[in-house]
Amino acid sequence: MIRVAALALTGAWAPLTLLPAQAPTAKLSGQGILIYTAVDPIPGGGMLGEARLVQPILMLDLGASRGRLLLHTSANFEGWTMPNGELTPGAWGEGYIDRRHPHTYVHELMLSLPDLLGQLDGAARTTFSAGKGFVPFGTDDPMSRPVERFPVNHHLSQLLERAVAIVAVEAGPATVEASLFNGDEPTSPSDWPDLSRFGDSWAVRLTLRPGSGLEWQASTALVHSPEHPGGAGPDARKWSSSLLADRPIGSARFYGLAEWARTSEAEGAFVFHSVLLEAALTTGRHHPYYRFERTERPEETRTFDDPFRTVRPPLDNSLLGITRWSIHTAGYGVRLGTPARRLTLEPFVEVSFGQIATVGEGFFDPVAVYGSDTFRAVSIGLWLDWGMRGHRMGRYGVPMDMPGMPMQMSSRAR
Repeated sequence: MIRVAALALTGAWAPLTLLPAQAPTAKLSGQGILIYTAVDPIPGGGMLGEARLVQPILMLDLGASRGRLLLHTSANFEGWTMPNGELTPGAWGEGYIDRRHPHTYVHELMLSLPDLLGQLDGAARTTFSAGKGFVPFGTDDPMSRPVERFPVNHHLSQLLERAVAIVAVEAGPATVEASLFNGDEPTSPSDWPDLSRFGDSWAVRLTLRPGSGLEWQASTALVHSPEHPGGAGPDARKWSSSLLADRPIGSARFYGLAEWARTSEAEGAFVFHSVLLEAALTTGRHHPYYRFERTERPEETRTFDDPFRTVRPPLDNSLLGITRWSIHTAGYGVRLGTPARRLTLEPFVEVSFGQIATVGEGFFDPVAVYGSDTFRAVSIGLWLDWGMRGHRMGRYGVPMDMPGMPMQMSSRAR
């Protein structure tokens, strides 16, 4: 009934010594969470508890030519620390179900050319980015948000670890990003994008910042055959919209996210919806947070020897139905150490309870699979961060923080 989170990979800020006006810069940072989680019930019924080291990340950011050349790299070691995934009720994707899959070792490797054309009378800035990383679609990676447990809608609301080329134009409070990428998603931690499929998928995102600490985004994407590497699977048409707030309230700091997402597959034969609300308050050393999510997910044929894995690539008749997961998650953390130090240590406790319901027709029965249509999860953790605060994963060459937010609430919104 517990979950223990901790381990951060150390980092340090190390500007290189050349001419002051043109000095390249390098920033190394990291984090990790050692965690024990208990879930009741799991597929097949009964309770299961597991300890894992999750989100062990090492990041290196390099800058040169007075900030006109940026290289962002991110290494993720979950393939070593959680090769069978993280116990997460409702999670799905990349052949895992009710477990969050490990991300690829090379999580990000992106080169950006900010202000590529030079500002036109100060009105606009154009940035080109390319490499392996996040597609400009949907909301921020859950890894940089308050709740440790990933939401069910991760594969509805984010597109990551693709070979992607992005053009972003920033004009005042508005940013438009357009991209081409490969549709196939990873199948293992060591997987690389299939470059022969580059350009078979696209995404566009509009972001508006109407005021200090406020941000609205709307995005759409067409993903070709995401679950079949050979390109023989159905396409996914995706939409997302969200409103993000991150601003001071007196001596405290408030973070809030309202998100809507919709994915349509096989020309509308299957449609999945998601609504998510989450909030966090940071006051002194204390950090309570809460999330409500209602998300629909596909129920696919599971493998014979592991109820947490699904058949890959999926068969034409592998979809057994659609379920709707309604989940409440609440947590509380206490920061140790001083804000002035790069090292942050925070023990926390997190609990979830939810309900599973079938949507429309199908052959999937939650009670037959889990023994119940409700579930509970309890976690206790210790989270350790070294210099990752302020980083929003998936934004390349455009403002990483919203106006008025020198310390954006990332790395679990601390």
